Order: sequence, then structure tokens, then C-alpha cells
Amino acid sequence: MVQGDYEQFEKAILALTKIDLTAYKEKQMRRRIDTLIERNKFKDYPTYADGLKKDSKLFDEFVNYITINVSEFYRNTDQWELMDKTFIPELKKKFGDNLKIWSAACSTGDEPYSLVMALSRHLPMNKIKIFATDLDKTVIGKAKVGLYSAKSVAGVPNDLKEKYFEKVGPSFQIKDEIKKKVEFKEHNLLKDTYPTNQDMIVCRNVLIYFTEEAKDEVFRKFCKSLKMGGILFIGSTEQIINYKDIGFERRNSFFYERVK
Repeated sequence: MVQGDYEQFEKAILALTKIDLTAYKEKQMRRRIDTLIERNKFKDYPTYADGLKKDSKLFDEFVNYITINVSEFYRNTDQWELMDKTFIPELKKKFGDNLKIWSAACSTGDEPYSLVMALSRHLPMNKIKIFATDLDKTVIGKAKVGLYSAKSVAGVPNDLKEKYFEKVGPSFQIKDEIKKKVEFKEHNLLKDTYPTNQDMIVCRNVLIYFTEEAKDEVFRKFCKSLKMGGILFIGSTEQIINYKDIGFERRNSFFYERVK
């Protein structure tokens, strides 16, 4: 195990990056950080924290490594099919064509771009706009480039893949008409102000890394961020135990509607 005071390191990281490591499960996060420290041949937490202050390349690597960036298009396709058949038509009927949708912790853009494509089956393209945020500016940069592996796009329905991607060697480039429908911005779920009056929020397979207290805080903020009748779409690895207390009705295993 890496030597030094981990609590002091957490404070140094908060001051340096505004990332609150105390909100993550310590054992899991510490193991990831220790691996990074050893890889870069630092002897302890204080010298590594000092290195992060002085070396921008080291700093970017740290932020990119500790934020969780496992993503793919149409992840858990059955859930996206349910959204296509049930929730998008329902939201359109309730709120009209100009839906306000937030893709939170969007990683490399797979999810917000999936949302644009899913919405394109129901709405004119000029009505679609997704607000997408992530803590990590590196993955936002990757999202804006929009180049993905065959594995990342494997779940995209064939008609949408043919329509909205171009093959570039072994990779797939998403077309500009999809890209321009997404506005990307850096955002910290544990610190920053949340957008309001959202018709739908999508945040999937991110909060599993948070403590129970941090999860509860985020779910409550999501609820307040939604319009009454708005939908929260979470990941297959997550659940909201106290959803009634927060103000949600459980519509399906991974879809929750704000009811109060």
C-alpha cells in the first residue's frame, strides 16, 4: 500500500480538482489511485499530490483515471427499447416536442448521442437538443471528436448505425448532424448547481461508485431538477431504495417518475 496520510491527500485533491474523494467508496478508489501512483513511481501521497500541482499531463491523467469512463451506445438495449416504445412517446405527449433532456456523467458521449438517435425516431431533428455533462474534460474532448470502436457501437440499431455513422478504418465516426444536437459542459454532480425543469435525466452506472450518502443526495437533486411527471433513467447496476421518500414513483426497474 502507498504510504502517507490518505485523508490529507483527499483534502489536497479537493482543493486542486474540486473532486471530493470522500464521496467515493474508499477501498475501491484508493486501490485505483495507488495503482496510478506506483505506475508513475511516486513514493507516497504527499509527493504525488505535489506532482499533480506541477505537471499538467500528470494532472489530466489522474482526473481521467479516477473518473469512471466505461460507456457504450445503447447499453442494455432492452432498456433503450422500452424508452423508445414507452417513455419518449409519453414525454412527447406530456411536454411537447421541445424536450429538455440532461445526460449526466455522460463520459465519452455514447449516451447523449444515443439519446439524439433515439429521439430522431419521434421528433424532427431541429427540435432535438441534449445537455450533456461530465466531471472529466478529457472524456468531453473525446465525446466532441466522436470516434468510437466497433465494440462501442455494437448495440446501435442497424438502421441508425447506417444513417448516422461513417466507417473510418476499424472505427466509427458519428456524423455532425448528431454531434451538433449535444451541448457538452464540465459538471461535478457532488458540487455544482443542477439544471432545472428537465423532462428527462439520464444518469447510468455512475452512482454505484458513490457512498450511500452521496447517492441519496444526488437522487434528491435529480428529483428537484425534473419537472413534475419527468423521468429519471438510471443504470442496470443501480436502484433507488427510498424512491417514494425522495418523490419518485417507480415505473420500471430503471425508470422513475417525479410525482411530488
